[in-house]
Amino acid sequence: MNGAAPGPGELPAGDFSAWMDDTLLALRGERPADVPCGECTACCRSSQFVHIGPDETDALAHIPSALLFAAPRLPTGHVLMGYDRDGRCPMLVDDRCSIYEHRPRTCRTYDCRVFPAAGVFPDDDPSKAAIAQRARRWRFDEGSDDARVRHAAVHAAARFVERHHTELPAEAAPVTTTQLAVAAVVLHDLFLWVEPASGGTALVEPAVEAVRLRLRR
Repeated sequence: MNGAAPGPGELPAGDFSAWMDDTLLALRGERPADVPCGECTACCRSSQFVHIGPDETDALAHIPSALLFAAPRLPTGHVLMGYDRDGRCPMLVDDRCSIYEHRPRTCRTYDCRVFPAAGVFPDDDPSKAAIAQRARRWRFDEGSDDARVRHAAVHAAARFVERHHTELPAEAAPVTTTQLAVAAVVLHDLFLWVEPASGGTALVEPAVEAVRLRLRR
């Protein structure tokens, strides 16, 4: 999308560069994601485990302890909340989050626009069909050169990680499509080069070691 209005059935995802700036802040925990969900609860109905850190005392106080279990491979105090037999979050009541003002950080930063941003979708997981369907409707505004090149860099990062997956650190290499999309956003600046004289930006391919180091952070 290059500044044109979304077509029938499409959803305006906003300016890509602005979305990237906000998303990077959200991923660093500096602000919640601002997602125009409307009535959509796809992410709450897609068999997703919700990670909750030990510092999230407000969220933990509003979730029954019986719904939580220790998060594998994470330090003591990190827990996960599962889902019911229909894949629904137990905090989803009458199609509304019953603890919205107290929801975990995972929920506050989740944004399904990350899939079209990276050009990857959770199509191989039937339980994520509602998320994939919603994600495919988003259309970003790429009306500036900065937006276009940054979007291309996120796509390039996703493809790079897929190609070099076995060369990346096992503890940090993306396993799920969601992790791949988020990693592409986090890594995208490694795929950009700014020409000193003109200030113009172009795509480059970094060394695998540079990507390894970023993922280990």
